[in-house]
Amino acid sequence: MLRYLTAGESHGPALVGIVEGMPAGVPLSPQLITHHLRRRQLGYGRGGRMKIESDTVRILSGVRYGYTIGSPVALLIENEAFLRDAANWPHVMSVEPVSDPAPPVSVPRPGHADLVGWQKYGFSDIRPVIERASARETAMRVACGSVARALLEALGVEVGSHVVQIGSVGYPDRAHLDRLLDPLLRRGAWAVSEAADASPVRCLDPDLSAQMVQQIEEAKRRRDSLGGVFEVWVTGLPPGLGSYVHWDRKLDGRLAQALMSIQAIKGVEVGYGFELAGRYGSEAHDEILIREGRFSRASNRAGGIEGGVSTGEPILLRAAMKPIPTIASNALWTVDVRTRRRVRTRYERSDICTVPAAAVVGEAAVAFTLAQALLEVTGGDHLEEIRQRFEGLRARFYAGFA
Repeated sequence: MLRYLTAGESHGPALVGIVEGMPAGVPLSPQLITHHLRRRQLGYGRGGRMKIESDTVRILSGVRYGYTIGSPVALLIENEAFLRDAANWPHVMSVEPVSDPAPPVSVPRPGHADLVGWQKYGFSDIRPVIERASARETAMRVACGSVARALLEALGVEVGSHVVQIGSVGYPDRAHLDRLLDPLLRRGAWAVSEAADASPVRCLDPDLSAQMVQQIEEAKRRRDSLGGVFEVWVTGLPPGLGSYVHWDRKLDGRLAQALMSIQAIKGVEVGYGFELAGRYGSEAHDEILIREGRFSRASNRAGGIEGGVSTGEPILLRAAMKPIPTIASNALWTVDVRTRRRVRTRYERSDICTVPAAAVVGEAAVAFTLAQALLEVTGGDHLEEIRQRFEGLRARFYAGFA
C-alpha cells in the first residue's frame, strides 16, 4: 500500500526516490524534507564530504500547493561532490561508454560490501559496488521517510531519536537515561530529537556528550573509527498496529528489519531487549492496568509492542552500529582480487563516527514502516478519511470491547 524505491550512486549526478501510495491531502514541502536531510549531516566526527555538500531535495511530482495529491511523490537530491569535481567523477561514473575508463578498483575493504558485491555481480571492477552500497544512499532514505513522517505527524504521531553510546562511552544505567527522557517524552518523541540535536553528538547528557567528543578526537588521532548505539522513540501511536497471526506481519519484526537494513547496523533491540534475558519473568513484563479509563501498562519494558502488535505505549527501539570499516590508517589486511596477493586495505574518503547521523536515518526507517502499518489498518485515500478512522481505531482499542 505504501512503498518507496531509491536509485543513484554515491558519486553519480543525483539520488532519486519515488514514494508510492501516499494518500492525498497530507501537508508536505521541500523545506520539511530538507530539514531532516540537514539533521542527517550533523554530528561530530563527520568527514570531508559534509564540508562540500549541503543536501537539498526537489519534489518533482505528487505534491500541489503544499499538499500530496495521491500520485507518486518523486524526489531528487543532487550530489554536489559529483558536480564540484566535474573533471573526475563524471568520467569515473559515466553512463555512456568511454575510451579511457578509470583504473579499476581491485582491493576490497574488510567490513564493506566490496568483496561480496564483486563476487555476486561478476564485476571486473569493485567501483560499482562501492558507489551503490555507500551510506550516501541513506540521504534519499531520509527524504522518503520524511514523506511518510508527514503523514504520521498530521495524525499526532511523533518520531525522535538520540545517541546512548559512542565507542566505550555511554550511560551507566537505564535509570540515569530515563531521568533525562521522561520529561521529554511527556511532550512527545520529537522533543527528544530537539534536545539531542543541540549536542554535537546528539547525546542528552552534556557530560557524556563531552566525553564522546573526546573519544572521537582520540579515534581521529589514531586514524581509526568508532561505532555506537542509538535509540528511536515513537509517541502518539494507538494499540493495534501489526499482528500476531503471521510472522511477516509482526510489527517488531518489521521495525527490526527496517533498522537492520541501514548500513553498518549490526544489532536491534525492542524495549529493554537483551537486558530482559537476564531477569526473572516477574521483573521483565509490564503489568496491565486502567489509567484514566484506558487500558495501559505500569511500565514499558516491552517497548510498546507485545505479540507483534503496538500496545499504545511509546515505542522504544535500539540499534547498534559497528565502527565505519573505512579506516584512514589502512590498518586492516585484505587481498587484491586481481593478483590474489595479501595487501593493506585501501582508503576512500570517510567519516570517523556517524552514529548521530545513523540515528536520524533510523527515524526515517521507523517512520516509513509505521506509516505502512497504519495505512494497512485504516486504509483511505485522503488524510481526513484516514484521520477519522485513526481516531476510531484509537477509541476502540483503548476502550476495548467489554
